[in-house]
Amino acid sequence: MNKVWGIGSALALAMVPQAALADDLRDDVADDLPGLMEVYKDLHANPELSFEEVRTAAKLATLVRELGFEVTEGVGQTGVVAVLRNGDGPTVMLRADMDGLPVIEQTGLPFASKVTATPASGVTTGVMHACGHDTHMAAWVGAAQLLVERKQQWSGTLVMILQPAEEIGLGALAMLDDGLFERFPKPDYVLGFHDAAQFPAGMIGYSPGFALANVDSVDITVKGVGGHGAYPHTTKDPIVIASSIVMRLQTLVSRESSPLDPAVVTVGSFLAGAKHNIIPDEARLQLTVRSYSDASRKLLLDGIKRIARAEALAAGLPEELLPVVTIEDPYTPATYNTPEFTEQVMAGLRLRFGGDRVMQVPSVMGGEDFSQFYRADRENIESLIFWVGGVPQEDMERAERGEITLPSLHSPFWAPDAEKVIATATEAMVATTLDLMAQKGG
Repeated sequence: MNKVWGIGSALALAMVPQAALADDLRDDVADDLPGLMEVYKDLHANPELSFEEVRTAAKLATLVRELGFEVTEGVGQTGVVAVLRNGDGPTVMLRADMDGLPVIEQTGLPFASKVTATPASGVTTGVMHACGHDTHMAAWVGAAQLLVERKQQWSGTLVMILQPAEEIGLGALAMLDDGLFERFPKPDYVLGFHDAAQFPAGMIGYSPGFALANVDSVDITVKGVGGHGAYPHTTKDPIVIASSIVMRLQTLVSRESSPLDPAVVTVGSFLAGAKHNIIPDEARLQLTVRSYSDASRKLLLDGIKRIARAEALAAGLPEELLPVVTIEDPYTPATYNTPEFTEQVMAGLRLRFGGDRVMQVPSVMGGEDFSQFYRADRENIESLIFWVGGVPQEDMERAERGEITLPSLHSPFWAPDAEKVIATATEAMVATTLDLMAQKGG
């Protein structure tokens, strides 16, 4: 990488105990936490769906504008970009996502969401921060406050963004398409975090390299020739053809992908027919396809097209009735944590938090459009997203005893230990940013 601010020099201080640089940081986070919890509770009680984050964006834009940031709203529809210039040095971008989910909350929290909305599906539903984006935003505010207070400790440009529509995988791309890296300082480093429903509250987890997967949505329309169920020989049954496609698709992972290269092909929906004794003329399949590398993604998607065509031909369908395979575009690319950068950041956090709280964890097959920022300029951007555990200690202990099953992200019952998530993430983001932007001799 040909950069003035390489990771070696920028993170040289990562091997110095963080307390020597900012021994009051944890105390200051604790002092700020009551106010951050009020922000969190308000955001939790007032979630907004993807690309509808108008109130959320306005509230947080006002907070950082009052801190002295140059703030631009409406980037990528509802995104916010806040810039703080503080002399020469690298550009660091901190990202939080804003959108809630169409989920009816069942946590029983006193500040539980009672919001309802009608998403694109047309079905009115409750809205909830079931993925913890409210903790992300509260920690984002906390980081902004503390970095402003510590301007004498760092030099460079801080770009803090609030991203819309992560849940539908379109918000990061919308901000980039709206000129995020042209209208505003392009980052040398991009940082983000996500709360985790599988780790104890306050734990930091990370995965160097691929951390989250490519996410593709695929629709297959299987044609046929319908008729009476009592005379199947007069038809070309699309249900049988589609069933053969479903079974054959499993071999893409079991027989065509390397066992050392994780891949998932899941058929989540199979729709066909309306009556017992009628063979329909169409069946529809909906798939989610997960992979890490571009090569693996291509193998899977090409294989889906090949199998759908081949099974239809084997059933005797003519060319004009072969299946139509539609791959949703844009897709969510795999999230890649640049390895050397990730390891050096985590070395600093391990010194700060201790080895029992900072651990390498397996990659997952979920998706995150945080990936788009790195892919926009892979040659010149270092990227890292890490996990912050949110499971309350009591719940973790009960789950380990087999007394309860922990709710996952997107569950109507997900209620993280918000204080620990916000405090841990705020401290980690601020400490890492100070390392990256530390003034020489400061």
